[in-house]
Amino acid sequence: MPALTLGSLRVETPVVLAPMAGITNAAYRRLCAEQGAGLYVCEMITSRGLVEGDETTQQMLVFDDAEQVRSVQLYGTDPVYVGKAVEILCAEYGVAHVDLNFGCPVPKVTRKGGGGALPWKRGLLGQILEHAVAAATPYDVPVTMKTRKGLDDDHVTYLDAGRIAQEAGCAAIALHGRTVAQAYSGAADWDAIAALVEHVDLPVLGNGDIWEAADAVRMVEQTGAAGVVVGRGCLGRPWLFRDLAAAFAGREEQVLPTLGEVQTMMRRHAELLSEHMGEERGCKEFRKHVSWYLKGFRAGGPLRHSLALIDSLATLDTLLAELDPDEPFPTSELGAPRGRQGSPRRKVVLPEGWLDDQDGTDYLLREDTAEVTGG
Repeated sequence: MPALTLGSLRVETPVVLAPMAGITNAAYRRLCAEQGAGLYVCEMITSRGLVEGDETTQQMLVFDDAEQVRSVQLYGTDPVYVGKAVEILCAEYGVAHVDLNFGCPVPKVTRKGGGGALPWKRGLLGQILEHAVAAATPYDVPVTMKTRKGLDDDHVTYLDAGRIAQEAGCAAIALHGRTVAQAYSGAADWDAIAALVEHVDLPVLGNGDIWEAADAVRMVEQTGAAGVVVGRGCLGRPWLFRDLAAAFAGREEQVLPTLGEVQTMMRRHAELLSEHMGEERGCKEFRKHVSWYLKGFRAGGPLRHSLALIDSLATLDTLLAELDPDEPFPTSELGAPRGRQGSPRRKVVLPEGWLDDQDGTDYLLREDTAEVTGG
């Protein structure tokens, strides 16, 4: 499999870590990067928050010393703010890649026309992308976008979005093969990814239902995508990136770590979080990862409960010592969905009158600085 080329940026293994709120911080990106090559994207930040100097936004823009390629996903609904935010990222943060999120399905985002709702307004989408590309061009920084199939099966937008991204000068487009209404439920439509590959001349990255490295290879073979975006599949399994690197290099290798090796990974994760955030906060941040790391293993309820309450590395070490290091990896978990799934939404929450007009060039949206998820 050839390397992924995004403008001036070359990614040797065509794999991108999807931004996930509260997950893909500097510590987790470092942990995944230690496993295998790829592009590791920072948690999504809001363009308005960055331009206005919001403290929370600035705290999210932290990079590990070993992070050679800084990649950030930006959320925005105002072309001017997005352009200014891209310039700040390039000029002040040394970012080498900017991705724009048009895939977030969260109601508090779509209610204001952001995330996965925005591509319905083709004119507005074009303006945002053009401002972003214009701001990044003097720094030779590639701009990409991520989107979904559409609002629902009756309001499909991804082919138009691909054309608009190409016309605006984007370096690539990533497609999550679900609609906003599906959120994370059901199955991803890989045929839509294949259709987008046929429709545009820029690289297409496929996203959705990649639980194992073999899934990523199959997606690329089936769709013609230039690479893959991996989100929930790596929760509690940073070593998936080692599998992906091997698979795309043509080696049939799969890591099935014993519980002892998982212990070591858990300790490393908590250690990196503590380095970046301080031990107490880092350990609290680690708590959410415990159930993902131990999914399918025999570790008892009381031990899991205690691990989900740790407040120090010393406590973590004591509790990890209670695990059986020789317990094999639960093969029943291979290929199984991870993270949130939920149910499809009966109706996508949108601004009043949103569907009446597909241009949206003059549509003024209020952009929030509130935390939103990926897509």
